[in-house]
Amino acid sequence: MKRLHRNFYSKDTLSIAKNLLGKILVHEIKGKKLSGRIVETEAYKGIKDKAAHSYMNKRTKRTEVMYGPCGFSYVYMIYGMYHCFNIVTEDEGIPEAVLVRAIEPLHCIDEISFNRYKKKFVYLNKNEIKNLTNGPGKLCKALLIDKNQNKKDLYSSNLYIEDDDFKNFKIKSAKRIGVDYAGDAADYLWRFYIEDNPYVSIK
Repeated sequence: MKRLHRNFYSKDTLSIAKNLLGKILVHEIKGKKLSGRIVETEAYKGIKDKAAHSYMNKRTKRTEVMYGPCGFSYVYMIYGMYHCFNIVTEDEGIPEAVLVRAIEPLHCIDEISFNRYKKKFVYLNKNEIKNLTNGPGKLCKALLIDKNQNKKDLYSSNLYIEDDDFKNFKIKSAKRIGVDYAGDAADYLWRFYIEDNPYVSIK
């Protein structure tokens, strides 16, 4: 498998959101390689996107990373308790990003399960398995991604994306989740997911 080069993230944000599907999110931590296949993403188109943190060029301490080079992580907290992992896209100065909404666990599944539920995978019930990593906050907890992983260079750090050439899937598009406040932007079909994957958050 190969780590994605920075050039991968410099293209159009919508294309990147689709092309990230099937790739593998990896966090090497505490001697373990926690990973999962990306099965759901959302694109946020910056200055003209009412659902984006950088809408109308809102440049703050939190959003500053989005104005920098592509291929860096943008991790923020919602509701005071859940972290969300995003990838900065486009050229420097264009504050856009892709949110990784859901992953399918691949490696170190017992550790992933313990991070979420404090018990090994074999002891999970069907509902716990379904909800293991099917949401942005859930996958961050499972892979131990928090504010300490904000502004990480995905090309040279212990947090990165790999490509194993997995392409046997169909892509579906839908409205983004939790952006009802965003006017017309709430209706944009900028959420992308792998059809029939059980770890997609909302079909």
